Order: sequence, then C-alpha cells, then structure tokens
Amino acid sequence: MKKIVVLSGAGISKESGIPTFRDSDGLWNKYRFEEIASPEAWKANPQLVLDFYNFRRKVVLDSKPNKAHLTLKELDKNFDVKIITQNVDDLHERAGSTDVLHLHGEIRKARSTKDENIIVDIQGSELNLGDLCPLGSQLRPHIVWFGEAVPNISHAIDIVKTADIFLVIGTGLTVYPAAGLINYLPKKSQNFIIDPSDDFYGINNFKHIQKSAVNGIDEFVQAIKTF
Repeated sequence: MKKIVVLSGAGISKESGIPTFRDSDGLWNKYRFEEIASPEAWKANPQLVLDFYNFRRKVVLDSKPNKAHLTLKELDKNFDVKIITQNVDDLHERAGSTDVLHLHGEIRKARSTKDENIIVDIQGSELNLGDLCPLGSQLRPHIVWFGEAVPNISHAIDIVKTADIFLVIGTGLTVYPAAGLINYLPKKSQNFIIDPSDDFYGINNFKHIQKSAVNGIDEFVQAIKTF
C-alpha cells in the first residue's frame, strides 16, 4: 500500500472557522506573541496566557472538520495516510484520522510544569490557575511556545523519509522547523502543495494546486488515482 504523508497547516483549519494565530481575534491583536505564547509570558503573567488559550480552545470546540479533513480520512481506504500537522486543534482526529503527529502541541491537552512527560486531557474548554498535575504542580497548555524546541520534529523527519506521495496543505512552508521537512523527501516521492498563493520561494518538484484546502482536495485525489 502506497504511503501518503501529509503536512497540514493553519489554512486547513481556517476553513473550519478557526482563525490563524496571527488573526485569532481583535482582542488579542494588541499583544505581541512573546506576551501570550512564550515561556517568558508564562512566568510573567500565567493568567493572561491561560485566558488566551481558553479563548482559542472554545473556538476549536465550536468548530467541525471540513471537507479537506474528511477527504484525508477517506484516503485511508486505499493508502497508508500519515498526517504531520502544525495545528494544535484536533480536527484531523475528529474527522477520523488516527495517525496524526502534532508538531506544535495540542490545545485540548495540558502538561505538568514539573514533569513534561505528564500530559492530561483538558475537560471542557478551560485550564485555570490551581489546576494541578498528579505531582501537585500547575498544569500549562500542552503547546510548543515561541523559543521552545519542537520535540516531535525528529519523528516527523523519519515519517517524511518514507513518503511515496507527499502533500502540503494549508501552509505556505514559511514556519520552521516544519518547513524544512521537505528537505528529507525521498527522490521517488510525488509531491503536491495545495495553497491559494502563487509564490513558494523556489520550491521545486511540487505540483501546485493553487486553491484553498477545501477547494483543492478533490484535484489532489484525482491526481493520485493512478498511483
């Protein structure tokens, strides 16, 4: 069975009504990223950080998978589909995909500030001060903040190396280290990118479907029918 490796980004979730980080809401535009999504922000004002992610979590809970998410799940019938996502929402999982690797964390989970290996599900939409891990320390959003390492990048590289078909969807390949994953593609892979923009900074050997995720996914499916 041929293996499809998917790298998804904010564009696929935006079509489900989840705004990108940079335009998440006018209320938050007055803050710099460092003030709401960094280890320094957590130390300086954990309540503000929690408020921001509680807001974003409610948006995620109110959203639903769209056609692009659902179609990627349907491809499981004929392909071995592995999804690497830059998104922190769970729309791929809610669409039914089970092999999903999150590079930047998961908004519906929290982790211990004492032991990063302790990760728990958040019940409901809010994580609050006083919510403790089993060791008694404060829980923080299970998110890779600015300035933090991306622990799953090595695993992602290993997955990319196995691709027969590689699909980039909903990202313009400008966020690193995720954008660097294309450097690990095998020579044999057939590569596609679904994105409405027209400039990919010299990325070669990719068939560009210049449409949004929802509007371009059917063209991708048609293109791989002969594989």
